[in-house]
Amino acid sequence: MKTKFLTIISVLALGFTACESDDTATIIIEDNSVTNNNTTTGGGDTSDTVNLSGVYTSDLTLEEGKNYVITGPVLIAEGATLTIPAGMTIEALPVGVNAYVAILQGGMIMADGTADAPIVFTSNSSTPGSGDWGGIVICGRAPINSTPDGSTDTSTTEVGGLSYGGDVADDNSGVLRYVRVEFAGGAIDGNSELNGVSLYGVGSGTTMDYVQVYIGSDDGFEFFGGTVNASHLAVVGSEDDSIDWTEGFIGSLTDVYVKHLASHDKAFECDGYNTDFSNEGGYFSAPDVTNVTIDGDAGTLGEAVRLRAGTQGIFTNWVINDFDEGFDLDGDDGDNPTGQGVLDGTLAAVDVTFNNVGLKIKNDTGFAWTDADFLSGDGNGTGTDFATWGAGWTRE
Repeated sequence: MKTKFLTIISVLALGFTACESDDTATIIIEDNSVTNNNTTTGGGDTSDTVNLSGVYTSDLTLEEGKNYVITGPVLIAEGATLTIPAGMTIEALPVGVNAYVAILQGGMIMADGTADAPIVFTSNSSTPGSGDWGGIVICGRAPINSTPDGSTDTSTTEVGGLSYGGDVADDNSGVLRYVRVEFAGGAIDGNSELNGVSLYGVGSGTTMDYVQVYIGSDDGFEFFGGTVNASHLAVVGSEDDSIDWTEGFIGSLTDVYVKHLASHDKAFECDGYNTDFSNEGGYFSAPDVTNVTIDGDAGTLGEAVRLRAGTQGIFTNWVINDFDEGFDLDGDDGDNPTGQGVLDGTLAAVDVTFNNVGLKIKNDTGFAWTDADFLSGDGNGTGTDFATWGAGWTRE
């Protein structure tokens, strides 16, 4: 799992870097938003096309009947709310990370769709593909373990200096419900990319339910710490990991469907803390992940789940199809005690069915334990009923 950072391109000229406390440089936000109601991008009448980019310091409510195009970074500042009506499609120019939506600490997004009228973020390319634009980023005030436990200290993204983290476990960044994010995850450079949905210190007051990431160049969902409880997540065709966590994520994921296409990495890649820094908080990621179905690609196989850097978690009612390896546990007896979690019962799998999986469990932790210490109920998993809850609003 690589660290993912956000670039504020030509909007915030900030050069400071990661993981500091209250002495991080002050972020000065000005209202540079650009709204153009008479954009001409081709033939025909485009008088109802509205370009979105810049920093929004007051509420931004999108109107039905208008066509919205993300042409640059869209930053929703503290105290502002982005509201999107059900059934709306928002397009982005295919310019990689030069176009994305970021909700800053104290800002909110209200994207509340329905199964019959989902909200769709997509590329406006005539031939859309993965990485066309940068996706959705949410920065909250919930705890992260790259800062001291219980402190109000924040971390900052390496490029752009967006603050995230704090001590507000129930922080509320708004609603994502019946939302589909397509063709996102643009690359900054060879090491830093944006995901379909990036969640930085997002709190449990935030609603994430029925959200899909479809065809992305990096991770589908990545959780950088935080406490958010997300449900009904679907990831189809992510080229890196479908679900990724680090920095002490201690929320829950319920009803998750992952489908791999020919280009992919892991279905789940799970770190207890960000190994690029240190575990200042002194605790590890430990989510509950329940009702999961992972459909691998029988032609490419690979690892379904990698657990490392001391991550903990309880994985209940899973089905894993078509992989070389099911659960690969990595770690050591020092700063990355993943195996100790197995011995303590804080890292375990319950009721898992493996179909066409070569090796169900691999122990590379440096601790001695048996498969039965990690897994109980082999063959009892039924997974998630994606055919029912994903009907009508998702793509495959």
